[in-house]
Amino acid sequence: MLQLLEEKMTQTKKQDRKIAKVMREFKKKKLSIGKSDKKVKNRKQAIAIALREAGVKQKRSKNGKTK
Repeated sequence: MLQLLEEKMTQTKKQDRKIAKVMREFKKKKLSIGKSDKKVKNRKQAIAIALREAGVKQKRSKNGKTK
């Protein structure tokens, strides 16, 4: 899964650390959805939150769509 993310994303070391921090929160059941007290239960949802918080951009193809 992470290998797939690496192919589609461009990120810096600072972003890598932020993603790792968010994923640790998910593993310890402390990652919440937005500002609510509900906890994230789905791993894919945790990855999406981590990428969003880190500010990682997806690579775009020539026609403007994501690969």
